Amino acid sequence: MKIKIAWIGKTKEAAIEALTAEYLKRISRYAAVEGVALRDEAPLLEFRGRVASSRRGTMARGANSTLVLMDSQGKEFSSEQFARFLRDYQDRNPLPLVFAVGPADGFSEATKAMAQHTMSLGKITLPHGLARVVLLEQVYRALTILKGHPYHSGH
Repeated sequence: MKIKIAWIGKTKEAAIEALTAEYLKRISRYAAVEGVALRDEAPLLEFRGRVASSRRGTMARGANSTLVLMDSQGKEFSSEQFARFLRDYQDRNPLPLVFAVGPADGFSEATKAMAQHTMSLGKITLPHGLARVVLLEQVYRALTILKGHPYHSGH
């Protein structure tokens, strides 16, 4: 499975950069992963493919990944549920999985219309850099759950 973690905007905090690099390294032990800093949302639409159909989440020919937006209005998962989501995705879909942490004012309607999934990290509000680190940690945790690694002890 190929995973991309994309975020909008530059990171100013060295601690966020360090944690991002650490979790990308950890994830790479279990899956092909790439971290991508984007200037704006336009490249997300390119990751997805160029021609959208009129129905939310479906694409005409040209889709080249599955887009998952991180949004406070998205579906919440426990760590175990998120691990099952990744396992099920891996079992049935060869396309890369792109998780996107958006700009401070949220994703545009065009980007929302292109996404196949919208997930939430919870009801609390997080700065975008911290949301990225939490997402990376949860991807790592989910992969360790799937591999039976003791990192996740079930609490």
